[in-house]
Formats: sequence, C-alpha cells, structure tokens
Amino acid sequence: MTKFSELNISETTQKALLRMGFEEATPIQEGTITFGMEGRDVIGQAQTGTGKTAAFGIPIIEKLDPKSTAVQALVIAPTRELAIQVSEEIYKVGYGSRAKVLSVYGGQEIGRQIRALRNNPNIVVGTPGRILDHINRKTLKLDHVQTLVLDEADEMLNMGFIEDINTILASVPAERQTLLFSATMPAPIRKIAETFMKNPEVVKIKSKEMTVENIEQFFVKSHEREKFDVLSRLLNVQQPELAIVFGRTKRRVDELAHALSIRGYIAEGIHGDLTQAKRMSVLRQFKDNKIDVLVATDVAARGLDISGVTHVYNFDIPQDPESYVHRIGRTGRAGKNGVAVTFVTPREMGYLRIVEETTKKRMTPLRPPTSDEALLEQKKNAVDSLVEVIEQNNSEDYAGLAAQLLEKHDAKEVVAAALKSLTKSVDETPVTISEERPLPSRRPSSSRSGGGYKGGNRSGGGRSQGGRGRSSSAGGSTRRSSGPRDGARRDGGSRRSSSNRSER
Repeated sequence: MTKFSELNISETTQKALLRMGFEEATPIQEGTITFGMEGRDVIGQAQTGTGKTAAFGIPIIEKLDPKSTAVQALVIAPTRELAIQVSEEIYKVGYGSRAKVLSVYGGQEIGRQIRALRNNPNIVVGTPGRILDHINRKTLKLDHVQTLVLDEADEMLNMGFIEDINTILASVPAERQTLLFSATMPAPIRKIAETFMKNPEVVKIKSKEMTVENIEQFFVKSHEREKFDVLSRLLNVQQPELAIVFGRTKRRVDELAHALSIRGYIAEGIHGDLTQAKRMSVLRQFKDNKIDVLVATDVAARGLDISGVTHVYNFDIPQDPESYVHRIGRTGRAGKNGVAVTFVTPREMGYLRIVEETTKKRMTPLRPPTSDEALLEQKKNAVDSLVEVIEQNNSEDYAGLAAQLLEKHDAKEVVAAALKSLTKSVDETPVTISEERPLPSRRPSSSRSGGGYKGGNRSGGGRSQGGRGRSSSAGGSTRRSSGPRDGARRDGGSRRSSSNRSER
C-alpha cells in the first residue's frame, strides 16, 4: 500500500488525513490522486466503500485557493445523504486549508441554501435537481469551477437524472477537470465521458470478493403492512444479543426505532440528520450493550466498527448486492456465527435473486412465527434461562428466600411464577409505520437471458425460525446545512417520484 506522504500531497492535507485516521491510500485513491493532481480527467470505476470521496476530495483541496470567493469545485451526488456525507468528508480533508464546503439538496428550504451560497463557499456538493434549480435561479455561479465530480454516475442514471446532469455539465466552463466515478459503465455514462471529458485516464478497481461466510441467511416474504409484526416476533424468538435493523430511509429509521420502543425494546436509530455527537452517543450505548436494537440507514452505518452483533435484519431489501453484503457483514465477525434475515415484498423478489446471484449463496426461506408460536418460544427461552442459572450453581444467597417461599407456597406454583416473570409477553401494541413503495421491478441477469432459478420455490415458506438465535449454527458555518426530516424525498424535482428511497 502507498502512503499518502508518497503522493506529493501538501503537509497541511497530510495532517488532516492523519486526523481522520488515514495513513495509506486505497487503490482508487492512489490512482485518482496521482492523475488528479496532474489536472487530468479521470474515470474511476469502483464500488462504494473503496474510498472514492478522499480520492477526488484530496485533488480538489490541493488545487483550492481559499482566498477566492468563487465556487471552484462542484460535486454531483445521487442522494442527499451521500451529498451530506461527501461534504463532511471533504471538509475534514480540507480542515487545515479552511475550505468552505456547502451541501445543497432537495427537501431542504431553498431560501436557507441561497443565504448559505452568499457566504461564498469554495466547494458545493449537491443533488442534480437542486443544483439545477440554483443554476436557473442564478444563485449558484459556476464561472470559476476548475473541478467537476460526478459521484456514483450509474446510480444517477438509474434515478432518472441524466438530463439534469447533461444540463449542468453544459453550464460549467469547458476548461475544467472532470472526475467521473461509477461502479458500472452503461452506454449513457460512456456517452457523458466521450462528450464532456478530455482523454480521461481510467482507474478501474476490482470489486471486493463478496464473502458471507459464517452467516446464516434467511429471507421472509411478507407484505409491507405485515413486516413490523413479523420483525417483533422474530426478535422475541431469536433473542439476539445485539441486533442491527436496516431501513431504507431516514423516516423509516425514526419510525422503526419509535415502534420498537413502544413494543418494549431498547432501540435507537442513526441516520444522516443526526448530529455527529448524537450518532457517537448512540453507537457508544450500542457497544456498551445499553441498546438492544440499533436501527440504521446504509449511509449512516458505513464505517461502523462494532463487534458482537449476532443478528442483522434487513427490514427493507437494499437495491444493490454490494449494500446487502456490507449490511450483513456487520455480523459473523472474528470467526463467530451470525444470522441475517431479509424482508422481501412479493414485488421485490427480483432483488433477492440478484443478491443470490452475486453472493453465490441461496437464502433459506423462513416462515415467520405466529403470535402463539412466538409465545411458546418465549416460554421455552424462560425455561432455558432458569436452567442456566441453576446449573451455574451460584444462587446460594437466595436459598433462604427460596425456603421461605416454599413454606408458604407449592413448589410448582413458585417455579411457574418464576418462569412467568422471565417470559417476555408478546406485545402487539398497535404502531404506525408508513408504507414505503417497493423498489422498481428488476430481474436477475439469468432471468433476462432466459435462465433463472431451477428447483426450490421462492414462495417464502419453509423453515420456521424457532430456538434461541444466539445458539444457531449459523466546518465552518457553510460546511453543511441540515434540512427538515422528510426522509421520503430524495431531491427537489417532482417528476422523480418513481420510488421512495432517499437513502441507499
């Protein structure tokens, strides 16, 4: 691995990177920084989680003139969550340079963004619809942009932003550096590269091998309105020591955490709208076993280093296999076994098959327990807990109290009462969870080519999950501005409402 000190980066930026805990460059960073510092256009083909933000953030900061009041770099990202994350990381990279970074995205009051733009940010990070809105309002002036970055270009294509991107690119000076990042290179993305880039260098990084060893993987086929009750019963039956529940949007995370709390679980949510201090506080409580269930979005969970997670529940199936592998990789660490359960609505079964194609591993269909079955499992768990205490043979301090109870009550009644007190009642208090639209219909490549799965139905029947899961084998004032919590919206454009996923 190459150290950042070997890449001709300024001492100020190196110190900022050390503050972030970065010493060695990842392959995408090494390649992109080298060409980026030379002013070359770059096409970076790499998956999420490979360090792309620092790869383009470092050349931007190195070329920046902090004394200038003009916008010198523009970064376009597909979702507001990614825009916030990218702006935060670039701000940290440019900490010593006092770079002003601003994120703009739909769903946030535009007047607030206009006022922030008057503070003369050096770098603007935003979603296509909102950037275009500011261009049309003449509140974002791009005459002095030296570097333009398209982050996750294929995702922006999937979300219908291609026309907006073409318009934005035409509004930026022709004499500029362009950095384009995309996990895949479909024809429309290649056309952007041919039209708007000059002899780009290609930095291609192989995606990491998707290993999901030591993790038992299940799927539950369930309608949207039934998912939360099923999740509650599974938590009761499997009794995870530490569990993470993944939701697709910030609204979803807030509602799930609240609903789980109503049902008697100690649950907290993390997502991009929380302050860094709040996020750190929640994670600290989770690591200290003060929280039973952590509810998180993909973006908020990136980079989490948490050991001891026994179960991961994908309340919403992610739209790409990489996110799935990243999510379930939170469990089954350090040689321990883990359990992953993914909820799939009937219309999203195509995504399940795509995940299976990528991981080369079939998920086991899981029949969720009924209320009666969940209660029965709770009773069995209570018996196991009592037997475990007896076998530990360390309850001498309670022998006297036990003798007093047995003088007044029948032994069977005493044991029954003890078991009842240990049994967590099946709480089905009504809760409110807003329904999310299913992901757009998608078929696996084998289906598109006339193949498909053979043998084994995918009806969601099969094994019922009983027994205790744990024994299963298986800066600056303009740096960013946080908008209202309307997690259902991704960008300001009303015509982009085909799906309801603000965070990936």
